[in-house]
Amino acid sequence: MSFPAGDSEAATAAAPVIDVHNLNKSFGSKHVVVDLSLRVERGEIFGFLGPNGSGKTTSIRLMCGLLIPDSGSGTCLGYDIIRQSEAIKRNVGYMTQRFSFWEDLTIRENLEFTARVYEMEDRRAAVDKALADLGLTSRAGQLTGTLSGGWKQRLALAACMLHRPKLLLLDEPTAGVDPNARREFWEELHHLAAQGISVLVSTHYMDEAERCHKLAYIAYGRLLVQGTAREVIDAQGLTTFAVRGPDLNELAERLRTMPGIEQTVAFGETVHVTGKDAALLERTLREACAGGGFTIEPVPTGLEDVFIHLMQGATDNFGDDAAKASKK
Repeated sequence: MSFPAGDSEAATAAAPVIDVHNLNKSFGSKHVVVDLSLRVERGEIFGFLGPNGSGKTTSIRLMCGLLIPDSGSGTCLGYDIIRQSEAIKRNVGYMTQRFSFWEDLTIRENLEFTARVYEMEDRRAAVDKALADLGLTSRAGQLTGTLSGGWKQRLALAACMLHRPKLLLLDEPTAGVDPNARREFWEELHHLAAQGISVLVSTHYMDEAERCHKLAYIAYGRLLVQGTAREVIDAQGLTTFAVRGPDLNELAERLRTMPGIEQTVAFGETVHVTGKDAALLERTLREACAGGGFTIEPVPTGLEDVFIHLMQGATDNFGDDAAKASKK
């Protein structure tokens, strides 16, 4: 059956940018990614969160054809992630954790070299546009080694955008960058998303997670939860109280062993106390704090509360190997 060109283009635009099912990857005896299924829509900023060593980077590479899974299937930009990985690479911009440009070249020279690697025909025009789009034109002649972290970040993003990719893969792009540069970077990401460019970004920062359209949280190779920030929070069914008063450290230690309390986390001059049974949690808190000069008030459960809760229930995929090794 054939379709008019317009219908075909509309179908392509409506299709998910990433749609993968039951991806698995092991390195030796370590099962790094376990049955990962994920879907990212066009123009969506999808945040990928998890602790160090959780399999985020490996998962990103699997989903985009940069690494072949041991099992599972899926598509990226409409291409099969196993059989058509080269086509995917031509349409993806990948920004790694580590800054990897030549520090003894200028910003323009780095971008021109990158354009040659992509074998772009009109390299000068592409470089000029990237410089202008990322606010780098006035610094085009500056040596890259003299740039601050925020400006290096802009250069890396400019290089990613040179070949006009449909999907950006950003692996902890704002690590070590000051808050103002991070804010400007995220404003640029939302500007790109508004143009229909999809963004898959891994981050450790909760404020950045809240800027994403959707989130996924991975721990020890397993996807624990995904959805909007509100969906992720609501799915856990947690109640949180903020406690203020004297000697909060001692109070937090006592509370951890009491009924209805699943976690206590220090937040500045307060301690957030969280549990699933709201009535039991409040009763325990009021009994423990009675007469001690404490104030207790309900507060919205935040993403950080949820992710700490999820980590407490996660199983370390080094655990089985470590247990076996200890018995030898």
